[in-house]
Amino acid sequence: MGGWRPISAGDAAMKAALAGLLGLAACGLVPVAGAQQTQFPPLRVQVGLVNVFVNVTNGQGMPVAGLTRQDFAVSDNGHPQKIAVFERQTGLPLSVVLAIDTSGSVRKDLDEEKRAAREFLRATLRPEDRVEIVDFNTRVHEAVPFTNNLNKIDRGLNRLSRGPATALYAAIAYGAQELAQRPGRKVLVVISDGNNTVANGSYQQALDQAVRAGAMIFSVIDLPVINDAGRDVGGEHAMIALSEATGGEYYYEADGDLRSVFERLSTALRTEYLVGYYPSHPAYPHRNYHSITVRLTTPDAPAYRVRYRKGYFTGNGMAEEDGPLDGGPDGAWQP
Repeated sequence: MGGWRPISAGDAAMKAALAGLLGLAACGLVPVAGAQQTQFPPLRVQVGLVNVFVNVTNGQGMPVAGLTRQDFAVSDNGHPQKIAVFERQTGLPLSVVLAIDTSGSVRKDLDEEKRAAREFLRATLRPEDRVEIVDFNTRVHEAVPFTNNLNKIDRGLNRLSRGPATALYAAIAYGAQELAQRPGRKVLVVISDGNNTVANGSYQQALDQAVRAGAMIFSVIDLPVINDAGRDVGGEHAMIALSEATGGEYYYEADGDLRSVFERLSTALRTEYLVGYYPSHPAYPHRNYHSITVRLTTPDAPAYRVRYRKGYFTGNGMAEEDGPLDGGPDGAWQP
């Protein structure tokens, strides 16, 4: 527990290879990423039951309840699938990584963010759920390892580190790695203005790690200024794209309205449908990315919004072998 312990990129890679895990397990407040370019190892999963967590909302953004297995249709790489598992308001354990931007650009809102985060976690966590607290600025730090102890969470929120820059993509990639080996539902909540200002990590790395981990990204976009001239709109769009690709959601926070944002987030996590299937077609020998399509078959489906992760990786291939996940001339997502 004692103090800070720097971990180099080489050490992290060695530990990942020896333990068969991705990411670092640590206690206390431990630096896990620096300003140097870090190579994140790809997460690898075996083809089996594919669980897809689905949120359905109406035109007012309210959850749509009462849907049945027959109301959903699922395709994998364009092939229709038989739904093997279906649950409403799934009881699977929930693992949450809460990543909080503590850089200078959002420092004025930090106290309110901590208060709202406490309320959110107290309202959302069940005995079987776990949360990890991460803060990021110039570096990424684990403030609290996975726990459901609210006292530990409170203490961790009270000792968040601060710094001038923003390692946003490194924080997302790290959070996804931490979630990769967790059971059940995996959620990464990111509070930031979207302004990534360090070279450590990239949008593509963050996306690939989240997809490989099966983690849903929920972005809380903190607007530091009202005037658009002072905003990083491109960064905001990147956070939105990451959320949409992974089946999460994005929220804009302005004027200290974080409490209502977290209430909406808590509701979303409590009203998910679980749709599971076993892929019925053989995997492509040189293609490890599978696209997922979920649609509603009800007559009023056009009035509903359906959110879910758009795909997953299988086998031992690396991201570079799979080609781009979505358009973009250089093989990277274009936010």
